[in-house]
Amino acid sequence: MHEEFKKVAVVSGHASGMGAAVARRLLNAGWHVVGVDIHTTSNNHSELREFTVDLASATDLDLLARQLAKMPRIDAVVAAAGIYPQTTLDSVDYETYRQIFDVNVFGTLGLLQAAKPKLAETSGMGHIVLFASIDGIRVSPGQLLYSASKAAVISLTRSLAVELAEDDVLVNAVAPGWVHTAGTGQNDRLSEGIASVPLKRAADPDEIAGWVMNLVAGTNTYMTGEILKITGGGAL
Repeated sequence: MHEEFKKVAVVSGHASGMGAAVARRLLNAGWHVVGVDIHTTSNNHSELREFTVDLASATDLDLLARQLAKMPRIDAVVAAAGIYPQTTLDSVDYETYRQIFDVNVFGTLGLLQAAKPKLAETSGMGHIVLFASIDGIRVSPGQLLYSASKAAVISLTRSLAVELAEDDVLVNAVAPGWVHTAGTGQNDRLSEGIASVPLKRAADPDEIAGWVMNLVAGTNTYMTGEILKITGGGAL
């Protein structure tokens, strides 16, 4: 990496789905990407550096913070990692609650804590993009805890936009609707959900990644604390 030229983005959940699409977009645009995931990839791109991290583990997050402190700069953080097991009031238990909130909420905060010192000291404006979900705004059946965790991410976005403004860091979130990923394709929910979308299709992960790029690539110099709904008209 040519440290004086390359912009650096930290992307959680880079090994699959929308996180992988974001990482590809950034790499293709000439960024250096630090991928953070519980899984690794077979991508041998010279500008991708991977860290195997369980975002629910305070120990792993402490180790990540030490590694990120060695980076020459961090210009953007994209928190795309998340899990979404189905839950209802009848099925909720403490273990599932901790699993979902530890990854989707604690893991998001831990990632940002690990990256903040270097992000705040990098010259120029920094960007954070959190992955919320339309389920954090308009809930879906069977997603009781997931919806609650994404509502928490929306609240974090707004609070952090205020808190980090003095560091010249803009904080926004994307709230996708139905997206074609390996995870959503494992059951019938995707085909059922598409029926309620005016465009009559789910988004491709690369379409979501394109909006993330709009938020981090330097053209955004003023928008912060906003939740960008990307639903094909499904949230009107």
